[in-house]
Amino acid sequence: MNEPHPGGPISTADDPRWQQVLARDSAADSLFWYSVITTGIYCRPSCPSRMANPQNVRIHDSLAAAKATGCRPCLRCSPDAPTRRQQDSALVTAACRLLEGSGASLTLDQLACELRMSASHLHRTFKAVTGITPKAYARAWREARLRQKLEQAPSVTEAMFAAGFNSFSGFYQQSTRALGMTPMTYRAGGPREQLHFAVGDTSLGAILVASSARGIVCVTLGDDPEQLIRDLQDRFPAASLIGADEDYERVVAQVVGLVEAPAKGLDLPLDVRGTAFQQRVWQALRAIPCGQTMSYAEVARDIGQPTSARAVARACGANAIALAIPCHRVVRQDGGLSGYRWGIERKRVLLERETDYASSSGAPEAPSGT
Repeated sequence: MNEPHPGGPISTADDPRWQQVLARDSAADSLFWYSVITTGIYCRPSCPSRMANPQNVRIHDSLAAAKATGCRPCLRCSPDAPTRRQQDSALVTAACRLLEGSGASLTLDQLACELRMSASHLHRTFKAVTGITPKAYARAWREARLRQKLEQAPSVTEAMFAAGFNSFSGFYQQSTRALGMTPMTYRAGGPREQLHFAVGDTSLGAILVASSARGIVCVTLGDDPEQLIRDLQDRFPAASLIGADEDYERVVAQVVGLVEAPAKGLDLPLDVRGTAFQQRVWQALRAIPCGQTMSYAEVARDIGQPTSARAVARACGANAIALAIPCHRVVRQDGGLSGYRWGIERKRVLLERETDYASSSGAPEAPSGT
């Protein structure tokens, strides 16, 4: 029978999950399973088999519960096997580890050979899961490691080898482009990047938006505009902050519009900075549709690391680009609101606005950034 519900037993046809089975929704795979008592099999929601009579169907919250019915696994949908999304996430995780272990020097063909698949399939899957290509990931990883090693290593030469560079010519060419200055100047604490910023007003309080040459690097919410500026200075202590730019006010106006109407999306580039794990979590958050939520455990399963729910929560807390990377759409397993960097009440209001939009529109959400 169906798993118990707080309000008492309900029929399968009245269970909202049955609509996902009817739609063969692959997004529901690994969230629940169903068994058919007349055939004695259990399936995943996306199973392509002929639809059963809902009176003969029982929905289960876990794979163990489906197995406990004594039914057999379906041969068409293989409900015991990892989902396609989980397989893709595991593949991308393996690719990332290989790139990092090689100092990001592997070519796409070499990486595909290591993983025993075609280069085109690897490229397509990697980009679908992470939002970036293997080459872009390798470059971002190497640049992040270079910054770290230049701050820690005793010399520029040691930093070069620790970051995975094998020649001085390639090192100085790529590092100067990535850092905006020579490695020696960077180590000396010389002038670094410029960030444009501005503060605006929203119905949720003050908002600060800051951008680098690559895109929006920071969106923060609060009650005190001055505190938001101090927080920006603390986060980017070596950056040159440029405010009171009339052209940049238009960028802030678009972000303010996202606060008031979250479903509109934000058609502006983002400069997302974080560890490889954080970036994978943030990419998963951007895939959550407006009006829907996921638990930390569901996000962890979505990125292929089901035991990393706490690490996912920390990555949400480290997100510095509010709204465009919608960490407010992640809730506790029971659906309750958990910590939000910019206040639980703001999270509640944002989710209510998105839910109201989804219930009244049904239109797909625009992308949250590019």
